[in-house]
Amino acid sequence: MAVSYLTPATVQLADGQGLDWTGAIKLAAQPLIDNHSIGADYVQSMIDVVKKQGPYINIGAEIALAHSRPSESVKKVGLSLLKLTHDVNLVDDQHPVKLWFVLAATDDHSHLEVIKQLTQVLMDPDKNKQLLEATTKEQILAVFNQ
Repeated sequence: MAVSYLTPATVQLADGQGLDWTGAIKLAAQPLIDNHSIGADYVQSMIDVVKKQGPYINIGAEIALAHSRPSESVKKVGLSLLKLTHDVNLVDDQHPVKLWFVLAATDDHSHLEVIKQLTQVLMDPDKNKQLLEATTKEQILAVFNQ
């Protein structure tokens, strides 16, 4: 289940001021680099896809799910979250984002359960509001463990 991927080590909180969307993706992905789920080239591929296809990773109000095609750079399925105090615009000011998720998939199927669990949380308006208002990792993790 997705909650098992979100831990104190894969959840970050930051201000967000001074970041652009590429910096937000890089920062959000750092825990997955640190735990050897992904390599730096996977982070660049996520950025390249957005540059090519636009802000398709904006999956809800103030929520982005950065990801790319499975590649050799992905060593294991992973999920991380960067929660910002201030919005960072994804590509343009029509896509302000505070919750930056990064999903790493090893193949076309291994991550489906993670997406299912994440969707269940993000589709719940109350949980969504709690995530956006959270100020600690503990509050964020509690939303996923309800």
